[in-house]
Amino acid sequence: MAGPEPYLADPEDLAVLLKLPPDDVRLLAALRAATRRFRGQVRHPVSLVTDDTVFLDGSGRAVLRLPAAPVLKVGTVLVDDKVLAGVRVRRQAGLLLHPGGCWPEWSEITVTYDHGLAPVPGEVAEAVIDQARAIYRTDPAIQQITTGTESVSFAATAAVGITSQWAAAVEAHRLNRGDDA
Repeated sequence: MAGPEPYLADPEDLAVLLKLPPDDVRLLAALRAATRRFRGQVRHPVSLVTDDTVFLDGSGRAVLRLPAAPVLKVGTVLVDDKVLAGVRVRRQAGLLLHPGGCWPEWSEITVTYDHGLAPVPGEVAEAVIDQARAIYRTDPAIQQITTGTESVSFAATAAVGITSQWAAAVEAHRLNRGDDA
């Protein structure tokens, strides 16, 4: 399996904004953290992944939801280790339609497929860079020290929040919205 790119934005773009070299360790750590946060909130890698193999449970329904989209290509689909031909795909939604009716319950479904976006959409890269800038600038300093009966507090940088740009990009690329409740 060729996994997703390590970052959802180009380190060079962040380096220009922070006036740092693109291989700066803290810069790359901030970009990696922002990328992980975005992928976690949208529930899929976003960037291109080829030959990904997933193992799913049969649902007893006609439609089976893949864990990532958009689907670029479906390679093999196995039901309990037997090849299933004729599976239809809803590419943008990441759905597979069983050709004979329903995905059998208590069956293991193995799907090998390509999914994601190449290149990563600009609004995603911009939101990730904005978040990485905020993460980079967050001071991880000690906030409070207590010794015996004495306590001293220091000013602390607020936790990194989200912008409306971030929220819009997450909403546009998030999968499986039905399990928010």
